[in-house]
Amino acid sequence: MNGKMNLLLKLEQAGQFLLSILLFSQLNFAWWVFPLCILLPDVSMIGYLFGNKTGAYIYNFFHHKLLAVIIFALGLWLDNSILSLAGVILFGHSAMDRFFGYGLKFTDGFKHTHLGGIGSKNE
Repeated sequence: MNGKMNLLLKLEQAGQFLLSILLFSQLNFAWWVFPLCILLPDVSMIGYLFGNKTGAYIYNFFHHKLLAVIIFALGLWLDNSILSLAGVILFGHSAMDRFFGYGLKFTDGFKHTHLGGIGSKNE
């Protein structure tokens, strides 16, 4: 990926992460809840204990932004702040991961993502 495209994608993810902070600020939780919860979606990496294929499916499920949007919207619709919080955290975490180059996983290994290889220059 060329440098300008990489910058453009990073800016997009930074904007989405900032959006998650803005959405969180509209919920009725203490400020420290956001940093406390932001890494929780990475618990899904436990799926890799059962192999690359299972690990990738579980990881991708919990790092897909559409799931985050659905959970957030469901929380709003049901007036359930815990669901809304879960959606915001999933969305913010996924944006943060993409910013740092951790994309959705292919089934052949954790380091093979839709953004390129983890640890590579992605160029």
